[in-house]
Amino acid sequence: MDKNFQEEITQIIKFEPPLYKQRYQFVKDLVEKYKPKKVADLGCADCRLLWMLKFCSCIEVLAGLDICANVMKEKMHTLSPLPVDYLQPSERSLTVTLHHGSVAHKDPCMLGFDLVTCIELIEHLEESELKKFPEVVFGFMAPSIVVISTPNSEFNSLLPRVMLYRHPDHKFEWSQAQFQSWALETARCYDYSVEFTGVGHPPTGMEKVGFCTQIGVFVRKYPQTGESLQAEKPMEAVYKTVFKAVYPSLKDEKYLQNAVINEVIFTAQIIKHRLMSKREYSDDPERKSKFQASMDSFSDYLGKLVIEKNMEPFVSGNEVHIPLKTIFSFPKVNRLCGTFEKLCKLIAGKVTLSSDGSAVIFNIEHENEEN
Repeated sequence: MDKNFQEEITQIIKFEPPLYKQRYQFVKDLVEKYKPKKVADLGCADCRLLWMLKFCSCIEVLAGLDICANVMKEKMHTLSPLPVDYLQPSERSLTVTLHHGSVAHKDPCMLGFDLVTCIELIEHLEESELKKFPEVVFGFMAPSIVVISTPNSEFNSLLPRVMLYRHPDHKFEWSQAQFQSWALETARCYDYSVEFTGVGHPPTGMEKVGFCTQIGVFVRKYPQTGESLQAEKPMEAVYKTVFKAVYPSLKDEKYLQNAVINEVIFTAQIIKHRLMSKREYSDDPERKSKFQASMDSFSDYLGKLVIEKNMEPFVSGNEVHIPLKTIFSFPKVNRLCGTFEKLCKLIAGKVTLSSDGSAVIFNIEHENEEN
């Protein structure tokens, strides 16, 4: 290749989106494809990948591990639940934990994961750590999928200001052949298959250089048995937990009850408002016609709810009675509770009910006085 052309390429090469975002997006796409429930990020550093993954609805457990506790502590607040997470709890459970420790050591807290990511990690390892790394990740942790990314040294000649390695902490950077040789041998030893890809495409005409970041996706060939897990499990923890967040979830009875109570009251208020409006407009044909049109659209949205006589809301004196069966017919209430019996259990003592417990009651005495 012409030297002047290569120098010109070196000056203008730029990745869009930035390379780190492409790496994270690669992992996110993999998560969306395989739907892992438990994901661990080794070498999580500033927790950016973990933050992105916490929004993936399939994930219920996220764990990060890094040798530098200070870097994690600076950004771990981004993994905490927000006020909206308490106001609108998710239907899934989510626990996020950060550990301080080395990938060269085994700890039982890292067992049972479906996916383990090692994004730009291995090139930071000392030779002694790199030798232990395959046994810890593939032998001990043994997740279903492992993703490892690392710089492709063949691309370095195209990057401005890169003399030897891309980062001063890198202990090595492998060519495509070196990385693939190591990955294939590791996969063979621990019964994994591996496929190679990458992010950061080379300029046109320089395809042989390969991706700027090379990636190996390892998939375990055989499911791991409980016996093998127990045989390898060390008795003592070696990592230090520096952060843990348990997100509000509707799987927790406390949050489910709050959500059901709020939805029951909201639904009953809607029905009461429609019922009272209907009574108010009943003597005015024109207003009744407009109200009926509103009711029709309301019914289209909610579906056919009142199908039995005993499900119809009614007014008795200064009280409006909204049958629980009617409220249970609303899709969201039904989805939250699952069964009518569970609805009754969750709102017992929390919502004003009729003497027989069959209906939500609103006192409208003050409303009548205002009217």
